[in-house]
Amino acid sequence: MALTPETLPRHELNGLPVRVVESDDASRVGLEGRVVIETTNTLSIEVRNDGESRVLMVPKSGSTFEFAITDEAADLEKGSGTASKLADTQPGAAEQSDGPDSAGEDVAYVTVDGSRLLSRPARRTETNGDSPWQ
Repeated sequence: MALTPETLPRHELNGLPVRVVESDDASRVGLEGRVVIETTNTLSIEVRNDGESRVLMVPKSGSTFEFAITDEAADLEKGSGTASKLADTQPGAAEQSDGPDSAGEDVAYVTVDGSRLLSRPARRTETNGDSPWQ
């Protein structure tokens, strides 16, 4: 199954650029980096500042995340409510772009309520059997 804005909650999230757009804890809003560990209830996000990196745990419950996905998924037609309008704030843009003109190109921004991700990652990404995530 291809990684598209509609299927993102059923895919592996580790390695994806992410930004916290809403949270019960206001200090987490705007936090951006890459997902390094996903558990049933949390996302661990690696944040880089001035050459230093740290990993912060963000609870899925009570948070809304914006993921940046690339390749052909960015070219597909988006249904209402699937793609974010915040295309000017790509997480990790300094690592991926060669200049200001390349930021936001071939990237789809997908906003997902953390409550949609509340499950064991291995169970959520299953493609056969009786998984309710299929």
